[in-house]
Amino acid sequence: MKRARNSVGIDAAIHHVAKATAVAGLALLVPLSAGAARAQVSDDVVRIGVMADMNGPYAANGGPGSLLGARMAVEDFGGKVLGKPVEVISADDQNKPDVGTNIARQWIDRDKVDAIIGGSASSIALSVAGLMQQAGKPYLIAGTTTADLTGKACSPMTIQFLVDTYSIPKAGVQSLLSQGIKSFYFITVDYAFGAALQAEATKFVEAGGGKVVGSVKHPLGATDFSSFLLQAQASKAQAIIVLNAGADLNNALKQAAEFQIAKGGQSIGVFGMTINSVGAMGLEVAQGLQITDPFYWDMNDETRAWAKRFMERNKGVVPTYIMAGNYSAALHYLRAVEAAGTDDGAAVVAKMKSMPINDFSMKNVRIREDGQTMRPVYLAQVKSPAQSKYPNDLYTIKGEIPPEQAFRPLAEGGCSFIKS
Repeated sequence: MKRARNSVGIDAAIHHVAKATAVAGLALLVPLSAGAARAQVSDDVVRIGVMADMNGPYAANGGPGSLLGARMAVEDFGGKVLGKPVEVISADDQNKPDVGTNIARQWIDRDKVDAIIGGSASSIALSVAGLMQQAGKPYLIAGTTTADLTGKACSPMTIQFLVDTYSIPKAGVQSLLSQGIKSFYFITVDYAFGAALQAEATKFVEAGGGKVVGSVKHPLGATDFSSFLLQAQASKAQAIIVLNAGADLNNALKQAAEFQIAKGGQSIGVFGMTINSVGAMGLEVAQGLQITDPFYWDMNDETRAWAKRFMERNKGVVPTYIMAGNYSAALHYLRAVEAAGTDDGAAVVAKMKSMPINDFSMKNVRIREDGQTMRPVYLAQVKSPAQSKYPNDLYTIKGEIPPEQAFRPLAEGGCSFIKS
């Protein structure tokens, strides 16, 4: 009996020691795991990739200026997040889907990029969005405009920081209809961006009681628009709408001025024009054009101060809304990483959507569930040479469109991960 009692006592002692050891071990593990959860940065660096057309027809819209915008955001944030350095790398996607897709795949697999800011052809963005969703990494759109990125091709990892092919034509068409224009002819760049703009614009024209009397497509990078303009002129449409951007838009409008189309009574309209195009073609050509823009450098003291810093590093060239959008995307991303305590993609995107955007161009702007940044859009008219009083004094802001009016309603987007 004594031996049995001793055996029980020994077993109890062993159990007590084992329990105490386990509790002590847990006590050590808990603060370690909590600390790890508070600050987790993969590879000890937060790496942002900026992908854009650096040398082609859209280089002046975004390109090197977009890269500068992102770098300024990193510098303004302090160059580090969660105690780790922030790196910005860049690549020229050449407006080619295969090139852009391969760059993104290499960035994800080899270079360990944590987020990509993109702003080129819609076909590139749609492909890269799929890769980023698979990788679970944020894809921040600042320049690409297809509305599919928050619609049928939406992704929990994609955020659209600027305008899209729904908001741009909606504002433009409604402005022209309000002036009594009822017949429209489109000159459209022949790829996804142009097709989406024309499809949406046609819906808004018809919904407003107008009519599209014809259209013609032109290749990206066209230099001679004479045949397209002659067809548009012959249509007798009240408004000829040029649906392209960058160098294509500059060339088309310069040749329209040479043909004196406006003097013949037909209005020339553009959707999605960036301010660099106005500078390139000159106020003599661009004066009177009505455009929509989510950002203008000369809006207030804060935008002017940021633009001055930007222009000092950009050879005096004024920032487009795409360049400013890259700054906003990079800064809001870093703030979200800091708030989340990690660079894990899903956690960061959740923080980006829960935190309001606040910077020099946006105040208390929210990101909607489908990834659309709900920012106001401005109606602007290009000044005449006589109205312009100083360098880059190019626009008169005629009004503000609230985001709920500018962007497609959430219920109409068809985004698959949004609960009905």
